[in-house]
Amino acid sequence: AVEEGQAVAAGDLVVVLEAMKMENPVTAHKDGVVTGLSIEVGAAVTQGTVIAELKTAE
Repeated sequence: AVEEGQAVAAGDLVVVLEAMKMENPVTAHKDGVVTGLSIEVGAAVTQGTVIAELKTAE
């Protein structure tokens, strides 16, 4: 959905997580720039895993 270095606005789609054959969109909670993606496409993640890092202007 997003790439490192990409600007996002609050509500923009960041990633889609699949759980039990259901797709769950994850959106940005505030405006910023994606500064890191911690997982590869198709990787299994557990609760609490950092998926993406977002730097805000604050």
